Amino acid sequence: MTPSRDISRLIEIMARLRTPMTGCPWDLEQTFSTIAPYTIEEAYEVAEAIARGDLDDLREELGDLLLQVVYHARIAEEQQEFGFGDVVEAITAKMIRRHPHVFPDKDGNIIQPTKGTWDRIKAEEKAERAARRPQEAASNPSLLASVKAGQPALVRAMELQRRAATVGFDWNDPRAVLQKIREEADEIEAALDTGDATELMEETGDLLFALVNLARHANVDPEMALRATNAKFERRFAYIEQALATDGRAPADASLDEMDELWNEAKAKEK
Repeated sequence: MTPSRDISRLIEIMARLRTPMTGCPWDLEQTFSTIAPYTIEEAYEVAEAIARGDLDDLREELGDLLLQVVYHARIAEEQQEFGFGDVVEAITAKMIRRHPHVFPDKDGNIIQPTKGTWDRIKAEEKAERAARRPQEAASNPSLLASVKAGQPALVRAMELQRRAATVGFDWNDPRAVLQKIREEADEIEAALDTGDATELMEETGDLLFALVNLARHANVDPEMALRATNAKFERRFAYIEQALATDGRAPADASLDEMDELWNEAKAKEK
């Protein structure tokens, strides 16, 4: 089988990989749930390639992300739910519907957007989804029900808090959130004392949630803040590696005190 610029070849390859007996054993074992983490990972790798300005890598990563769409569509087709063509039809219909100022309606009319156009279109789409899933809508009357479950945890925590804040369930002072963070840190310390792994995980989650709340009150994007800190950590650790390499050593050959001293050197150089 040869490569091709035609999407049908990629769909054919995936079908071949998922064919019982003759396909790939690993691919045959996968489900929506097992593939979902890879889908999220590929989306992040696309964003990373964009952040680096690496267009060659972006081309590759977009292909990996496209594969995820084809993969999920293939599994759905095997379950006789929908296929890749249905995915394409759904998104093209949505794009046309959301841009009435660009694409004419069935009567050939272009509708110029008004202040409420976007909200009206979104409301119509929400009503359509509710009509398709009446039992889910009836069982999920919560204000938080529309917060998408598939979002990254930091993003979803922020949105849950924002939604709750619309009805007044929120702190008025960021310092009150800071106090909550101190309380959560104390509870983690207590969990460390007991050695209860389940409690430790729960309390760590509570602390992270409180930190997102503080970021929200401070108008800080927690995802961007953590990305910046990750980059800072990489930069300073690279300094440690380079400094040790001048003596023919690696971090594994150094003591924690040595590395900590080099870390402080790197920190001082950044100021």
